Amino acid sequence: MNIVVLIKQVPGTTQVKINPDTGTLIRDGVEAVVNPFDEYAIEEALRIREKVGGTVKVVTMGPPQADSALRTAISMGADEGYLISDRAFAGSDTWATSYTLSKGIETLEEVDLIICGKQAIDGDTAQVGPGVAEMLNIPFVAWVRKVEEITDTSIRVERLMEEGYDVVEMPLPGLITVVKEINTPRMASLKGKMKAKKAVITTLNTTNMNTDPKRIGLEGSPTQVLRSFVPEKKSGGEIIQGDVSDLVSKVKSTIQSLGVIK
Repeated sequence: MNIVVLIKQVPGTTQVKINPDTGTLIRDGVEAVVNPFDEYAIEEALRIREKVGGTVKVVTMGPPQADSALRTAISMGADEGYLISDRAFAGSDTWATSYTLSKGIETLEEVDLIICGKQAIDGDTAQVGPGVAEMLNIPFVAWVRKVEEITDTSIRVERLMEEGYDVVEMPLPGLITVVKEINTPRMASLKGKMKAKKAVITTLNTTNMNTDPKRIGLEGSPTQVLRSFVPEKKSGGEIIQGDVSDLVSKVKSTIQSLGVIK
């Protein structure tokens, strides 16, 4: 089983700053960590490998320093790390990111299963995983909470829903995005950390990937962030007291004054 895990390096802080010219995150000088949801994806890939054998390759897209995220995955037990990094990819939105990641995956050997965390904590869009599947023209299931069974040709999973879960079976190759309920990520071992430190990270860029210049980076991004800000904290409010009929009348009067109802 050839498994690819897509991970992202995200700011390890809530104090995120935005470049006013490009609308992209300013990552310089900010502590970076593996996106927490991606740790569950790494763990699930390792568990599947332990059951059926195979390899776990981890791929990330970002600046050169993002290789530390790959080394974290290798310290947990992943076999190989691939860094998609090129200045031409800077400023990519979720569409361009999905395209670029799909092209990176195409450079690898035959892939049976792609696993992603359900979303990244910096963008919170949950679009890249499904986007990659669409770019590769393979089936996908999002919000997976359990892998029930996997063979060389298919996978059966439980997909988390608002009121319970669905049992879904799909053919392979395919892609799943996982939620935190699926497992508990393991800690890196000393042996794993030593392996990660010595690991050779393969870099993929425009010279060894078959990418269309018009579909990458800012030029290939149909959406751009025009402005980002922290909402002002509102304080105050009015506390109303009385019996139920008086409270209902006051609330109704307030809503009517706002023009919500007549």
